[in-house]
Amino acid sequence: MNTKIIETERLILRPITENDTEEIFEYSRNENVGPNAGWKPHENIQETREIMKAIFLDKEFIYGIVLKDTNKMFGSIGLTPDPKRQNDKARMIGYAIGENYWGKGYATEAAQALVRYGLEELELELISAYCYPFNEKSKRVIEKCGFHYEGKLSRVEKRYDGVVLDNECYAIISSSIHI
Repeated sequence: MNTKIIETERLILRPITENDTEEIFEYSRNENVGPNAGWKPHENIQETREIMKAIFLDKEFIYGIVLKDTNKMFGSIGLTPDPKRQNDKARMIGYAIGENYWGKGYATEAAQALVRYGLEELELELISAYCYPFNEKSKRVIEKCGFHYEGKLSRVEKRYDGVVLDNECYAIISSSIHI
């Protein structure tokens, strides 16, 4: 695994370790965080540990978002294979941050840094982003990062509670692609 540490003006994006369990549980149990991204709020620390093993630990291009000033991890971000695309040079960006950190530009700052890393250093052709139509905060982050709107996939994703939702679809394409 070769996951580089990425720094921005205010943030450090670094690999997630088991030592981050408490901080991940802290933001993942919030009832306003997970449902916007399609997952249920964590009920206990053991649930967080299990999810970390499956999704975060020892995974390439998955990062904790850490505030430089306090060294506090308050979110996660990553580039994962896009299940909607059959392209090895495409990845999907996903992120979640604690509600106390919303509206401060942190998600945009982290996403811009990871998109730049993906396009420039990983030489990806495309990075996709998806959000539910009601997730206005995520739409703003995606648009501020320069993604273009591709359209809506109707009734495409079953959320943890059984509700089937639409996805708003966005992509950013590498400027180095010559067709």
